[in-house]
Amino acid sequence: MEVKSENYAMLSNFEVLGLLRDIQAGRGQKKPNKYQSNLATITYETIKCLENWPCSHHSAEGITQVMKALSKFKLTPAEKLQLINLRPSTAVEIQLVVEESEERLTESQIEELLDLIATYLPGNEAEKEDEGEVMDEENDIEEDQG
Repeated sequence: MEVKSENYAMLSNFEVLGLLRDIQAGRGQKKPNKYQSNLATITYETIKCLENWPCSHHSAEGITQVMKALSKFKLTPAEKLQLINLRPSTAVEIQLVVEESEERLTESQIEELLDLIATYLPGNEAEKEDEGEVMDEENDIEEDQG
């Protein structure tokens, strides 16, 4: 993963996760100096946290495709980044990310945004389905015991 400008760049959580994994693996990293004594801990804890976010399921191709698809909407770069990072799955979540969305987006555009995001950016659906199956099994056990 390459940072194009060291002075200014908004990075997605996917990019941050990739950079931190590179640091953890020692790729492209000089030996930490005395001011970076906590780098390993910070890197580990941040990776652990980001692995619970949708970005852990994203791909570079998916992000590229969703950015192209989002270009037809009049969204700010920050709004696009938030849509990628947060991966909203409901209209309410879109409204929380896109400023003045009621005036700027129609209901059909919001649905289209949700479809684009779901198409190009996989999320935690598989994990949620697994959790749902576990809950169903637990309910079945309780019913059998009751």
